[in-house]
Amino acid sequence: MKLQLALDLVNIPEAIELVSEVQDSIDVVEIGTPIINSWGHAAVREMKKAYPHLTVLADVKIMDAAGYEVQQASAAGADIVTILGAAEDSSIRGAVEAAKKEGKEILVDMIAVKDIETRAKELDQLGADYICVHTGYDLQAEGKDSFEDLRKIKAVVKNAKTAIAGGIKLETLPEVIKAQPDLVIVGGGITTKEDKKTAAQEIKALINKG
Repeated sequence: MKLQLALDLVNIPEAIELVSEVQDSIDVVEIGTPIINSWGHAAVREMKKAYPHLTVLADVKIMDAAGYEVQQASAAGADIVTILGAAEDSSIRGAVEAAKKEGKEILVDMIAVKDIETRAKELDQLGADYICVHTGYDLQAEGKDSFEDLRKIKAVVKNAKTAIAGGIKLETLPEVIKAQPDLVIVGGGITTKEDKKTAAQEIKALINKG
């Protein structure tokens, strides 16, 4: 199990400074959609330049023009690029092909997908590297969690790795670990803490035990 840090509500200098505190505990640093919306691929470029040893994920949530979007994110230094599970099959195929050409990986975000099992099977066949269960901000506010969806996906995929995101913190981590995803994505559970370094260390230690 790897730990991914999701950076959503910061600017580029703050993001780079924050990662300096936690880089020893994380495997993947995610440039979140809000940062990319504000700063574009410059955020990906700067992060990769600052931390070449870390895997950088560009959370661009592609819906269309997938091959082009993957090329752009890859050129900026992204190692993993995200596409929405609700996208057309032709878009998923385009993203996977472009990523393979560049030696990168595709993470499919299942946010807003209704039939999780069926779509996960299809995405697995389409060549997704990761399938990510994602409880978005709005559903988190309604008390939704992702564990059941993760179990459903793990039961049907044969090749893709699994990831889980949305409201994960130290307190909910044991339940996450029980579900055994390949990638655990934590945002506010680290970034909102006063002592970010310790928070990341504690989360990483629990993951390593799992």
